[in-house]
Amino acid sequence: MPDVTRHLIDRGDGASVELFQAQPESQAPAGAILFVHGNQGGRLIGAKEAVDTGTLLRFCSRLNITAAAVSQPGFGASDGPADFCGPNTQRAIMAALSFLREQPCVDPDRIVLYGNSRGAVASAMVAAQVPDLRAVILRSGVYDLKAVYESSSKGLRWAIEQEAGLSNEAFLARSALHHAPKIRAETLLLHGRLDERAPVAQAELFSDALSDAGVSVMLHVFECGHQIPREYAQEAQRSFLQRMFDPVVTYH
Repeated sequence: MPDVTRHLIDRGDGASVELFQAQPESQAPAGAILFVHGNQGGRLIGAKEAVDTGTLLRFCSRLNITAAAVSQPGFGASDGPADFCGPNTQRAIMAALSFLREQPCVDPDRIVLYGNSRGAVASAMVAAQVPDLRAVILRSGVYDLKAVYESSSKGLRWAIEQEAGLSNEAFLARSALHHAPKIRAETLLLHGRLDERAPVAQAELFSDALSDAGVSVMLHVFECGHQIPREYAQEAQRSFLQRMFDPVVTYH
């Protein structure tokens, strides 16, 4: 069974970013996947969530790849403050991607970025800035933050106001829908039709924008809310990940 190791890396401005990773026993260069967590209901454990749920070990052992997870600013041991998926969060994710590229067992041409909820917002923005990602998986994300802010719950509006502010620049820096032409990575969108936090129209509009930009994109809509059951996501991801990591992976 692979070991999970914890690392503190530099965000590029002196701030620390926490990362956990599990590496396959084989040292031959293979693919890697980086998970970016969502909101955690006040627990703020960051990337440790992927350790506690067994996600890193499961992906590493089944796919024979490096599986890693990064804590967003203000979560886990990553330096804050939180900026609601903004530039510092995006820089933290990019620092984690750079760390993975430097690992001898990672093929830098086969790195997949996987963001969930809040993590999907930031990961979509990172995809617009990192052209050499093999693919990106975005789960229950928001891609036009201003549109969602205006119809969201009081708690979500408060978090956006406190962490990001309400300027047009702040919304633009967190809304990948307006940056779709910059994205080159093949994209898999996973969304619940009954999502009460991120309306399914967000995924549909983003899928159309990516397709119009010439990006290969697939959208899976499930009969569920914001939390997509693991078995639903696994079924949708299986063939996609097989293709991304081929020929290393044979099943998931």
